[in-house]
Amino acid sequence: MNTKLSIRPILTNLTFWVLVAIVSGIALGHFAPNTAVKMEIAGKGFIEIIKIFIAPIIFLTIVLGISGMGNLKKVGRIGAKALLYFEIVSTLALAIGVVVAYIFRPGKIDKSGLAIGDAAKYTGASADFSWWAFFLSNVTLQVLTAAILVGILLNYIRHREAVVRILERASVFVFGALKYVMYLAPIGAFGGMAFTIGKFGLATLIPLGKLMLCVYATMAVFIFFVLGAILRYYRISIWQLLLYIKEELLIVLGTSSSEAALPSIMRKLEKMGCSKPVVGLVVPTGYSFNLDGTSIYLSMAVIFLAQLYNVHLNFLEILSIIGILMVTSKGAAGVTGSGFIVLASTLTAIHKIPVEGLAFLLGVDKFMSEARAITNLIGNSVATIVVSLSEKDFTEPDFGQESREFAN
Repeated sequence: MNTKLSIRPILTNLTFWVLVAIVSGIALGHFAPNTAVKMEIAGKGFIEIIKIFIAPIIFLTIVLGISGMGNLKKVGRIGAKALLYFEIVSTLALAIGVVVAYIFRPGKIDKSGLAIGDAAKYTGASADFSWWAFFLSNVTLQVLTAAILVGILLNYIRHREAVVRILERASVFVFGALKYVMYLAPIGAFGGMAFTIGKFGLATLIPLGKLMLCVYATMAVFIFFVLGAILRYYRISIWQLLLYIKEELLIVLGTSSSEAALPSIMRKLEKMGCSKPVVGLVVPTGYSFNLDGTSIYLSMAVIFLAQLYNVHLNFLEILSIIGILMVTSKGAAGVTGSGFIVLASTLTAIHKIPVEGLAFLLGVDKFMSEARAITNLIGNSVATIVVSLSEKDFTEPDFGQESREFAN
């Protein structure tokens, strides 16, 4: 009887099934790669379903948050604090990536036997960065802008309460539907992982193993030391946060997309103690402006390619690269593969490192996208906590029983 009682919670836990799906996907990709590649539709299908919820959740959360603030000056204050935090931390991530790449020199490898293909075709559409084009192509930013405007206008209309009640009912319906969609998370995780292993295999990673090791290690150091230090300043443990959002981290690991976890991470941060207005503004904005993992990857990849082609970069050129990446990295939304496209744009803007070097990264970009997405998700969670605390709009944090026991 006791055994059944102890097993039942595990079998009904979504985290357990997501983990089983990831392990199963790896096994299928290794032993039956041809079949595993066909599972791509499951991973992509899950992400596409989740994307349906992104716009309405962002819109409803922000509109209800702003309309409930009362003090419109607070909206601008939160936005200014968030953008300042984003720029400081993401720039720090870029600098750390450059420093680590120069210390460990992952690009200094034997190039014999490695064929460099023409990767220029991957840069055509994104060669010239434009803020206007970025805005027009980024639905998240468009919805974010519209929601802010509607939220502000709601404070001035006569029947504000009636409109808010309708929006609140719509919010309950959307989150209720999302709850059932999340039961499909193991299927999405299985499809994404099976395709990755089946398509690329492990043998192709040997020439770029050093780069991958450096990227993963740097992101781990960034999470536990940089983000950990920021949370420690506010007397919050990074381990508590990671345990609290473990389901979202596993979903991101399986799908390689931080967007897949956006709706649920917003709900969890509210439950944890962050105010709804802060969550509604900071999290969606962070998906475009606070991509710490993508920043680390982009800076390390650029230096890696420079080392690969023996391109010498002086100090001013390195500063220029960081400056360019500060702009182009803002175009890397939380969609799988977007970081690779932004890297192509950055190399084209630099005009010194051969764009053809992108062919080297084609085989491993997918494997590093998981690390990027996970770091981005954690970074945005920390940003939301920091801004909420700075607004003195943060209730006593509730991480759940498991994380409290770990911390103790």
